[in-house]
Amino acid sequence: MNFFVYLLQCKDSSYYCGWTNNIEKRIKAHNAGTASKYTNSRRPVKLVYFEKAKNLPSALQREFQIKQLTRKQKEILVNKFRKSIFRERDLNRTVQCKL
Repeated sequence: MNFFVYLLQCKDSSYYCGWTNNIEKRIKAHNAGTASKYTNSRRPVKLVYFEKAKNLPSALQREFQIKQLTRKQKEILVNKFRKSIFRERDLNRTVQCKL
């Protein structure tokens, strides 16, 4: 079973960190208002960061670590994640063009 730690940005620009074994289903639950009291009043939310964990204990540990970060540190984490996604996307385009 796969586990993920994720970070959401809420409508009020606050961040919410959690873990799940199904990101798509969990985000839908947050946006439906059924996943968390915190995000219920801050909808819609959008996924801004996620990482895969080896197992549930690892996911819980990483969730705790992220929750201890300052807002600025979370923003840095999100920005690095975005850059890596764009870099990967651009690399895939380059590889496809050369084929």
